[in-house]
Amino acid sequence: MTKPILRKIDGILLLDKPLNITSNGALQRVKRLFSAKKAGHTGSLDPLATGMLPLCFGEATKFSQFLLESDKYYRVSAKLGVKTTTGDAEGQVVATKAVPILDRQKIEQVLTQFTGSIQQTPPMYSAIKHNGKPLYELARQGIEIERKPRTVSIYLLQLGGFDHDTLDLDIHCSKGTYVRTLVEDIGEALGCCAHVSALRRLSVTPYQNASMVTLDELEETHKQFGVNALSQYLLPAETSVQALPSVKLSTSAAFYLRTGQSVMVPHMPVGGLVQLVSENDRFMGVGEVMDDGRVAPRRLVS
Repeated sequence: MTKPILRKIDGILLLDKPLNITSNGALQRVKRLFSAKKAGHTGSLDPLATGMLPLCFGEATKFSQFLLESDKYYRVSAKLGVKTTTGDAEGQVVATKAVPILDRQKIEQVLTQFTGSIQQTPPMYSAIKHNGKPLYELARQGIEIERKPRTVSIYLLQLGGFDHDTLDLDIHCSKGTYVRTLVEDIGEALGCCAHVSALRRLSVTPYQNASMVTLDELEETHKQFGVNALSQYLLPAETSVQALPSVKLSTSAAFYLRTGQSVMVPHMPVGGLVQLVSENDRFMGVGEVMDDGRVAPRRLVS
């Protein structure tokens, strides 16, 4: 059996991850469809979760960190009165508690406690590593490890619909936020327990208004028109850093940056990351403005 010929592909695909598949499982299916040499995802979604999963191909993998560190937007359904091992509907029920009578005003008062900068203790069912092992592996063995609280930011926590034991919430949060933990903590504050019954990632900054493509659409396009037709779904690598200020470099400055040297650029604000653009408007990568006004290369495309 001959090995498939792998192609060098560059760009970013905004996948609408389906239910009941891991992020890596979705990545591998897409990578096979594209026959891509190199690809990676930018922050896992649980199998229970659906929605935006940016996949980076080729040169775009150099900028995946910017998407890992960006804000996320979610819609979540929280089931009140039931606590599970994993904090979501995939886990085993470990506790039940009567749900008190709630109204919108009381729920919204509780939600204000969880907006702004808050402390979260990461769940045991997470990919955080302890002595080289993911916590979820230890959790499956019944081992619990002490976890240090982390500071995360909840920019928006808005109540949609609700009934006596289900809340629908819209969330805009910083990187590193565990929605499962947030839901569990909200349940405790409401006087009962809670878990995530459904979760959808609506978007990842800077792709708040961008369209996603489903696995079914990719497979149908591949079947109908072949592998080359899949390129229509790719966004340029530079879209991942479009929020950064742009710096246009002279031909000589671009040459020295490509050799790894810092260059002087007039009228630069001190500090911070910038997009690097050549004289003919080609994206070169990301640089950092140093204290002395020089720009140093950080991530460059080949």
